[in-house]
Amino acid sequence: MSQAERRQALRQQRRQERWRQFWRFSVFTATALGLGYALLRQGWVLGSPEQVEVIGSRQVSREQVIQATDLRFPASLLTLQPARLAQQLSSTLPVDQVQVQRLMAPPRLRVQLVDRRAIARAERQGTGGGLERGFVDHLGNWMTTRQQSGAVQEDPLRLQVQGWQQRFRPSLALVLSRRSQLGAALQAIRFEPGGSLWLQTTSLGAVRFGPLDARLGRRIDVLEHLLATLPGELKGRRLQAIDLSDPERPEISLPAPLKPLAPQSNRP
Repeated sequence: MSQAERRQALRQQRRQERWRQFWRFSVFTATALGLGYALLRQGWVLGSPEQVEVIGSRQVSREQVIQATDLRFPASLLTLQPARLAQQLSSTLPVDQVQVQRLMAPPRLRVQLVDRRAIARAERQGTGGGLERGFVDHLGNWMTTRQQSGAVQEDPLRLQVQGWQQRFRPSLALVLSRRSQLGAALQAIRFEPGGSLWLQTTSLGAVRFGPLDARLGRRIDVLEHLLATLPGELKGRRLQAIDLSDPERPEISLPAPLKPLAPQSNRP
C-alpha cells in the first residue's frame, strides 16, 4: 500500500471514530434527558401525607401543616414554593420560625418549626368595635385564638393583657421580660387608649405607671422594691392609689380612716 493510500485510510478511520463518539454522546444525552424528564414528572411527586415531614414542634401536627398550606395529593414538588408555604404557616400556626425544604431522595417536603408559646391572655379593640380576645407571646406579639388552638398549654394563663395595640408592643415586651422579678403578684397589664400603663397586682392593687417613655424600666425597679419592702400591714389592704409616674417620687395614698360615730344623746 502506498503512502497516499495509508493516509487516506487513516483519515477514514478518524472520521469513523468521530461518528462513533458523536453517536455515543447523542445516546447518552438522550438517555439522561429522558431519565431527567421521568424523574421530574414521576420522582418529585408527593403522593401521600406521609411524605410531609414536620420536625421541631411539640404542638403542631402534620395534619395541621397540610391544612394550613392547603396541600392536595398528589402534588408536584416543583410547583410548591417554600417561601409562600412558610408564610402561610407563620400566619396561621403558633410558631416563631418556619423553614420549608423540598427534598428529592426520597421525594418529600420537610417543614422545620420553632413553637411560639402564649404567656398571657389578651384583649384588643376589634375591627367591628367590640373586643377581640387572643393571646400574646413573650415578645408581646398578638396571637389569635386560631393560632393557639393546637397549642399544648402546661400551666393556666393567669396574666391578662388589656388594650393591646401594635404600638404598645415594645413596652409590653419589656414588662413581660421583667415579670419574673415581680413574681406571682402581677395579674394584669392594662394600656389606656392614650398610652398610659397600669399594672394590677395581688398585694398592692392597681399601680399607675403613666406614660410609655424611657423610664419604664425604672418604674418596674421601683415596683419590685415596693413589693419586697412595703410594710406587711399595708400589703393586701385596699390602697387608694399607687402612682409611679415619677419613679423617683412614688406616691402611695391610703384611704382615709373612718370617723367614729358621735354618741347619740338620750333625750327624755
